Amino acid sequence: MFNFFDKLKNTVSKTAQALVGNVVDTISEEEEFSDFVLDDMEDLLISADLGVDYASELVDKLRGQDKIKPVQVKEFLQNEFMKILEETGNSALEYKDGELNIYFITGVNGAGKTTLIGKLAYKFKQEGKKVLVAAGDTFRAAAEEQADIWSKRSGADIVRRDKADPASVVYESIQKARNENYDVILVDTAGRLQNKFNLMEELSKIKTVIDKNAPENLRESILVIDANTGQNGLQQAKVFKECVNLTSVALTKLDGSAKGAIVLAIAKELSLPVKLVGVGEKMEDLKDFDGKEFIRALFE
Repeated sequence: MFNFFDKLKNTVSKTAQALVGNVVDTISEEEEFSDFVLDDMEDLLISADLGVDYASELVDKLRGQDKIKPVQVKEFLQNEFMKILEETGNSALEYKDGELNIYFITGVNGAGKTTLIGKLAYKFKQEGKKVLVAAGDTFRAAAEEQADIWSKRSGADIVRRDKADPASVVYESIQKARNENYDVILVDTAGRLQNKFNLMEELSKIKTVIDKNAPENLRESILVIDANTGQNGLQQAKVFKECVNLTSVALTKLDGSAKGAIVLAIAKELSLPVKLVGVGEKMEDLKDFDGKEFIRALFE
């Protein structure tokens, strides 16, 4: 049977080749870590979207030491990558039974935010939860339409008010959820990075509404990043971290991307755990992220 690990391995195969295969193939046959070999390794790690700082830090650990040989480079990388993912903490999505659970979803337009919300709604519905989508990206007609389609597809309900103030949509959603005993609210938000000030204002207004009306119910502030954006995704993450107190990351479109190393760069640079990954187009192709399985899939 084609199990989830096989699917994950298939999903990260391009990343595995860029991040592990190319490095191991190039370095492991060398006798010593000369400066030339280490510079080569650093270039390969940077080109695999690990990020300049993190790539340099890894390579610096190998300079001037003689315990680890090039033939052990695969094991060295595996241990280092695992360590960095473990340092970000628990990768399980926060959820409390018997209470309202609010998930504040942010990310740039085009990252796959609304699709992720639909798939996450479906995931919760499959677990028997009552789910409400708050369509907070109110000024982009296509976004509201898309949120509506995904809500119907997943079996979730929606609060949608075209052109209304996003914060008022979220307020209404909280009242409805309380009155009608919902388990989950998924808050969709705008992602216009062109005007950072407006984006920050809008997101902090929504956050204030949650903080005032349901502070104990906010479980996660999740940033959605398209895996194909690589290091650009890291820059986006920094902007959203300024706007919102992010708790975790969801990575979409990991299937077919060679830039899955962004998982490690985010863990290193922002100390944020990846909690959800999109591994395909189907409704059920949104999966809980498991660091050990991810590393195993990269290295096996």
